Amino acid sequence: MAQNRSDKLKRLVSVQRHLEKMAEIDLANTTQQRQEVAETMDAVIGAINSLDPVHRSFSRHYSGQYSKLQQQDHMLANVQQMHEMRVVRERTKGDRMEEHRKEARSAEDREAADNSIYDLIDQHIAYKKSDD
Repeated sequence: MAQNRSDKLKRLVSVQRHLEKMAEIDLANTTQQRQEVAETMDAVIGAINSLDPVHRSFSRHYSGQYSKLQQQDHMLANVQQMHEMRVVRERTKGDRMEEHRKEARSAEDREAADNSIYDLIDQHIAYKKSDD
């Protein structure tokens, strides 16, 4: 059975919405990773600022660890920005496809209505000819 254009676009919209959800999940994962890094950075800062003699002896190690965490946070910030742009892009594509699907459906409905009117006219003409 041949599918009409609006049904094909409906399937594409469904796939596009799935891609959008995948992008949102990636963004959520990256955001969660950044939150975990921020919490770890806070813990390291707490250890650096601690008056406990055990932490003082590891202050150089903590400083190096904090630097690595800053780099990781910066990298995750860039990844997060990329995911945010991807979510917007996928959502925009889905919205555009949805508009095209609605337009195609409307055109198909108009064509069906036109065809039914033409059928009525043809039937009327055929009926008139049979009366003659």
